[in-house]
Amino acid sequence: MSTGTEQHLPTGQSADVTERDARAVAEAAREAEWTRPSFAKSLYLGRFEMDLIHPHPVPAPEDAAAGDAFLARLEKYARTMDGARIERDAKIPDEYLAELAELGAFGMKIPVKYGGLGLSLTYYGRALMLLGSVHPSLGALFSAHLSIGVPEPVKVFGSEDQKQRFLPRCAAGAVSAFLLTEPDVGSDPARLGTTATPTDDGESYVINGSKLWTTNGVIAELVVVMAKVPAHDGGPGGISAFVVEADAAGITVENRNAFMGLRGIENGLTRFDNVTVPAANRLGGEGKGLKIALTTLNTGRLALPALCAASGKWSLKIAREWSNVRVQWGRPVGRHEAVGKKIAFIAATAFALESVFELSAALADAGMKDVRIEAALAKLWSSEMAYKVADELVQIRGGRGFETADSLAARGERAVPAEQQLRDMRINRIFEGSTEIMHLLIAREAVDAHLAAAGDLASADADLAAKARAAIGASGFYARWLPQLLAGQGMNPKSYGGFGRLAGHLRFVERSSRKLARHTFAGMGRWQAKLEHRQVFLGRIVDIGAELFAMAAVCSRAELLRSQNPAEGKSAYELADAFCLQSRERVRQLFTELWRNSDAPDRRLAGKVLDGDYVWLERGVIDPSEGTGPWISEPAEGPSTKEDQHRKYR
Repeated sequence: MSTGTEQHLPTGQSADVTERDARAVAEAAREAEWTRPSFAKSLYLGRFEMDLIHPHPVPAPEDAAAGDAFLARLEKYARTMDGARIERDAKIPDEYLAELAELGAFGMKIPVKYGGLGLSLTYYGRALMLLGSVHPSLGALFSAHLSIGVPEPVKVFGSEDQKQRFLPRCAAGAVSAFLLTEPDVGSDPARLGTTATPTDDGESYVINGSKLWTTNGVIAELVVVMAKVPAHDGGPGGISAFVVEADAAGITVENRNAFMGLRGIENGLTRFDNVTVPAANRLGGEGKGLKIALTTLNTGRLALPALCAASGKWSLKIAREWSNVRVQWGRPVGRHEAVGKKIAFIAATAFALESVFELSAALADAGMKDVRIEAALAKLWSSEMAYKVADELVQIRGGRGFETADSLAARGERAVPAEQQLRDMRINRIFEGSTEIMHLLIAREAVDAHLAAAGDLASADADLAAKARAAIGASGFYARWLPQLLAGQGMNPKSYGGFGRLAGHLRFVERSSRKLARHTFAGMGRWQAKLEHRQVFLGRIVDIGAELFAMAAVCSRAELLRSQNPAEGKSAYELADAFCLQSRERVRQLFTELWRNSDAPDRRLAGKVLDGDYVWLERGVIDPSEGTGPWISEPAEGPSTKEDQHRKYR
């Protein structure tokens, strides 16, 4: 593959996709059935089913033995790697990749029968924690390769022939990537512009288009490409998934992108010009690509919570060491309450980050629960909290937190990359579904039972007669459901007694779960079909559930650790107690903000900003980006009066 600098918009870009079209595509790809229980889904419906997550699942002895043995080998090599070298060179050295391939790291999640190690998600995540603590770019590379790249969709959806052809190569070190995003298409797959046109003989497809932010795409040997197949006589068409050889004729990497963090990441803009792909490389049927992508992401997202947990643990180590040796006004800075509170937050949150990952991965490994919402919540909550932890670490370190590790070393001080950690953690709030998209995705699942019960009441297109009929049907569901929200285990002071000092927190979670369901019902009743547009309200609903999930996770894990090692278990209980106290305050604030907020005036203000009413406020600054190139696409029509006004003020 060659590299260049010219950028192109995707071929066949759909500019006229309506909001209804976009929602229909996303809804069609959504996995709607719930055949297995889900702890998190029940939580949003007011049912705190602790037995779904406790006793905390543990790996089978043989899985633990294999996982521990690999982690020991990996840690030994990881200690010889130089993260500072990756940061300085903005590249992971080839010899690192070769040695990691020799260790079997590229096949961590690939079954043994196809040449991989067959590790569980739990041990895979622990391996990512080790690699990510050397440099987060290593975590990003293996996450993109194993969590969402070729191995996962082929393992789950591929034919036996495809597994035999592709999985051994990936396990041996053939880097893979996942290509969905386009220059003008992010989380709206209905507007996908890349096309895969069947050949006349039906033996191949010809792919044209562009893909942006292709993590690993710069060095990949194999890529999974999502492309839109036109409807044709031989098939239904639709968004489909293809495994493509990265050195195929017509593929060009036109740019290796550079970012504020993850300096070693191999991420680019990839163009497909009449790239021929055998029909035998299509995963699943035509039109199944988006469902394949979303299903892959369900557990693939758990890689990010693992990396966030690693960041939290490292931040705790640095904060503890620094706050003990740095003396101000006669005392170590950590002994001053203002700094001590930050240390308490970092310690409690680091324990929670690891607990959320461990529980989510263990549930997925056990295979008895549906973890769609758990994995999404883990990604959402962990990415937000890990960034806050990194930010607090920089604050504790002061000027040294803002200074680069190389600069510190040049002055003879310990090369602590705190500012790098902050930069590297920032992308996790965007990777694999931004926080805003995750709010909407989780909210859709959280209110699924309400939408099913409401029927046409929740449809903006239904007429009054249909809504009246739906109201009759919904009344039956709510007549049975609402009384269940009035009382529960959380009102019994003796409930969850086996958790000692943590029992009160579990009672709080149970009460809050029922309260959350009541508030969700109130929002449904107030806005009905317009609820989907109350995105900030839904975001708070989701965030409350995320905090409750995290509290349950830390309590379950603390009890697990107590049973395994009473000495560590005592400390785990203290950390869990501290975290729950902090989390409860966040939950109370979120409940208050559900109904007491500035959402309505903020919506009006945002509209006026976008209309150009406050362009005068932008005077007096210089925009260095002006004249450097267009936005992703130019307007189809000429400038409006408001746009003329914008230019006048510039």
